[in-house]
Amino acid sequence: MANENQPTTKPRPGLVNDNLGGLTYQVIGLAMAVHNDLGPGHRESTYHNAMSQRFADADLGAEREPELPIFDENGNQVNFYRPDHRINGVLLLEYKARGLPLTNDDMAQAIDYLAASDHDVCLLFNFGRPRLEWKRIFPPKQILNHRRKRWQRPSP
Repeated sequence: MANENQPTTKPRPGLVNDNLGGLTYQVIGLAMAVHNDLGPGHRESTYHNAMSQRFADADLGAEREPELPIFDENGNQVNFYRPDHRINGVLLLEYKARGLPLTNDDMAQAIDYLAASDHDVCLLFNFGRPRLEWKRIFPPKQILNHRRKRWQRPSP
């Protein structure tokens, strides 16, 4: 019989465990602070620079525009993607500064970043709206299959 005085440990509804130990929540909070400070209407580079400064102030390891190589089926590098930031080597970020809402094309861009890397989360921000718009993107199952296929070299 369970002790009625012991609290139950049910997961709180609405919270997503992305296995990054609260890093995404911290970065979303920093983006909200930047948006509250600057408001909408600036170029994307302004928000990019402001986020870089917030990461430095928070002692987060922020890599500006890291290269994510794109390989063909034979393992040859054919190009690369450049997300706006990579935080602590595990979290990808992409910024927009448009008055229109985020689109499926924006989300597809984030998924492309996940397909070209071994990262499991990409945060997509739109600073151009009256309220900060953001989405947390996880790789679809098809991407996980693509990753496995991509790293298998064809036998000679």
